[in-house]
Amino acid sequence: MSNGVLFIHNNFPGQFGDLAQQLLARGVPCLAVGQHHARGMTGVKIARYTLQRGSTPGIFPLATRAEADLIRARSAYDAAMALRNEGWDPAVIVGHPGWGEMTFISEVFPNAKRVAFAEFYYHGRGFDVGFDTEFQAHDQEAVLRADAKNGMMAVAYAEADAIVTPTPFQASTLPPRFREATRVFHEGVDMDAIRPGPPEPFALDDGRVIEPGTPVITHVNNHMEPLRGLHILARALPRLLREVPEAQVILIGDPTKKPYGAAAPEGMTWKDACFQGIDYDPARVHFLGRVAHERMLAALRLGAAHVYYTYPFVLSWSLSESMASGCYVIGSDTAPVRDAIQDGKNGRLLPFFDVDALSGAMIAACRDPEASRPLRAAARVTAEAMFSRAKGREAWFKLLRELGLKIPG
Repeated sequence: MSNGVLFIHNNFPGQFGDLAQQLLARGVPCLAVGQHHARGMTGVKIARYTLQRGSTPGIFPLATRAEADLIRARSAYDAAMALRNEGWDPAVIVGHPGWGEMTFISEVFPNAKRVAFAEFYYHGRGFDVGFDTEFQAHDQEAVLRADAKNGMMAVAYAEADAIVTPTPFQASTLPPRFREATRVFHEGVDMDAIRPGPPEPFALDDGRVIEPGTPVITHVNNHMEPLRGLHILARALPRLLREVPEAQVILIGDPTKKPYGAAAPEGMTWKDACFQGIDYDPARVHFLGRVAHERMLAALRLGAAHVYYTYPFVLSWSLSESMASGCYVIGSDTAPVRDAIQDGKNGRLLPFFDVDALSGAMIAACRDPEASRPLRAAARVTAEAMFSRAKGREAWFKLLRELGLKIPG
């Protein structure tokens, strides 16, 4: 009899780490298919694949993504066949279709129910593409390139028994017919481990220490790019630093990583481009790069405000974790942020491109940190309702049981 779960993720475990761990703890067999670089996890047998070939030189440009996805799909098919030949027969397949690996999986395990994770369905208009034309033209080719990314994802969603997406905004990116099969629940953050706490002295890489009580602005931008508003923050900093002489700014993220959005100008990182020509004091603006998770949380607890800006794109984990930490969030008034923040109730929402509004909000937060106390408390309450990992687990278990998976307990 079929049982167990097969996870499909290019970089397994990805979003499925906690779910796999919880299933294993309940005695449910778990296995996975991922590309050769997938990290994997203890207790989960993973079949890693390498690409059989590269993209075709000179291929029609709009077919580039579809071909790459199909190459990955064929390689993932072979990896899954190896699992089948060993006797594996999962009851449910849970996969991220964003790289194409789910395309042929039903040919390997035709009786398994399929759950497709919906992170973001691309659009040439009305979402991230064309939102900010400062760095990338919104011409017809840009529109067509975005639309063309959806080919293999659409196949996976069309064949799925259920679709799971973390937020209402992400659900809204799906075509209406796919939304009918969609459940909205967040994989969640550990609300017990990530919680408000007293700020502690924060050591910088150069040996200096930021003491509690110092007005600090924090910003987490995984790839240090405009898609998460780095250019707007950079332009808002000179006024903040001028009017609040004791203010310090902590920025976390790796500018060398490939961005979610457009590539940086030739020979530059987006950090270079966004701060080019900005007059700021480098002794007060601290670029920490990629840091350990606990160090990031310590920075959040220190802050007078946390700035979270984004194009209409996938909501970052940094927002859920900053709200769970009880931060005062100054966010962009864009659709994904509106899922979590209500202006004046559990944070602030400001027009994305209004640099002066951001400067003013940061200055006010630094000058009167007590004024944001009710918003901080409300942010924590929202995080418990929207981002609780415990609730996310229960939602996953409920869905998987409906699909026939036997989960003890």
